[in-house]
Amino acid sequence: MNFIKSLYIHKQFYFYLAIASISFLLSFWIKLMYPIAWIVTLIITILFFVDLLLLYRFKKTITARRLLPDKFSNGDENTVPITIENQYPFQVSINVIDELPLQFQKRNFSYKTNLEPQQIHDFSYNVRPIERGEYFFGNLNVFTSTKLKIVKRKYQFQKEQMVAVYPSFIQMQKYDFLAISNHLSEFGLKKIRRIGNTQEFEQIKDYVYGDDFRTVNWKSTAKRAQLMVNQYQDEKSQPIYSIIDTGRVMKMPFNGLKLLDYAINSTLAFSNVALKKHDKVGMLTFSKTIESFLPAILKLTHLNKILENLYNINTQFNDSDFGLLYAQLKRKVTHRSLILLYTNFEHISAMKRQLPYLQAISKKHMLVVILFENTELDELISQDAEDLQTIYHKTIAEKFSFEKRLMIKELQKHGIQSILTAPEKLTINTINKYLEIKARGLL
Repeated sequence: MNFIKSLYIHKQFYFYLAIASISFLLSFWIKLMYPIAWIVTLIITILFFVDLLLLYRFKKTITARRLLPDKFSNGDENTVPITIENQYPFQVSINVIDELPLQFQKRNFSYKTNLEPQQIHDFSYNVRPIERGEYFFGNLNVFTSTKLKIVKRKYQFQKEQMVAVYPSFIQMQKYDFLAISNHLSEFGLKKIRRIGNTQEFEQIKDYVYGDDFRTVNWKSTAKRAQLMVNQYQDEKSQPIYSIIDTGRVMKMPFNGLKLLDYAINSTLAFSNVALKKHDKVGMLTFSKTIESFLPAILKLTHLNKILENLYNINTQFNDSDFGLLYAQLKRKVTHRSLILLYTNFEHISAMKRQLPYLQAISKKHMLVVILFENTELDELISQDAEDLQTIYHKTIAEKFSFEKRLMIKELQKHGIQSILTAPEKLTINTINKYLEIKARGLL
């Protein structure tokens, strides 16, 4: 039974059969073709059994292995390496068909190559998941044929391998250098001019050329008989909370990824940077109820808890209760904190309904409301209007785009910090805002 299941006919075999069939057809008019047709049929039959013998007589044949990582990064290109070894004593042609998880909706993956005897061949392909969760790979199928290309033997390896798709740790690693590097402009990060003295004392050190004379410590200078200056560092251990709205407004997709997942990826990357900057980091998710809450803690191991919480975020298509959010923050977050609120409003009237709660939160905390630009509307607005229907669509799109800018103005009017960003620029704009608030000493 295993023999039957593994045996396949190569498509070139049908070409050979076509030659035999044409030979028999021509024999109706050319009698000499009749014996030739039988000779061709006999040769094809012999070659069929020879090919069969070559593929099935050896014990050591083909081995293949799919090297999956422990987890994939959501929204990023993830590499899947495959290793194949030919243990046949002759060259073979292979066709690798990997059964990808259902979430990718891809059924045409194929990789073809030729392998010399005892050759080990490595190759890889990329996949881009757009949903968190468990992804199950099916069989790794390898179809092998000889140079005769009459039959193929099917090999199967590594059925039902599972990989968990987590929030974008690749993006987190990409911005990890921000905590230790000054090359901020390379990724679009702004250099923020510091206003006033928002730093805390660290140590007294010898004066070197370029130090600010205003930081000279005259008592230490008198004792040591040389110039000594005070050295300062950024204020540390300030509590910062990333709050993610998991309501229906965050289910809108852009480039295959939902706004909710953009917010989740940004929260992970930002939390890592803030922890490296020695600030306390916590998170909260809410919609109709408070779904998860992690208090702000200054521990690098705390990032693992944040990652696990972000992995398990799900949403029901509910309207979010900002009153409940205000009550939870009032009860649980007792110290003044930086609150980054990832949410979205499509109409200014919807934002104004929640404005009293946002104002109440901003009285006690430094609140930053993060809204998303509808980048698809920008494409529609930039199109040339050639008919009445296009003019109508452009007008509606411009109205929605204008309302987004009105929301930002309304929030600023009430003293609430805000960010209006394209989804793909969310992380960098959030980090920029964090650096600006730290530099200006607003927290």
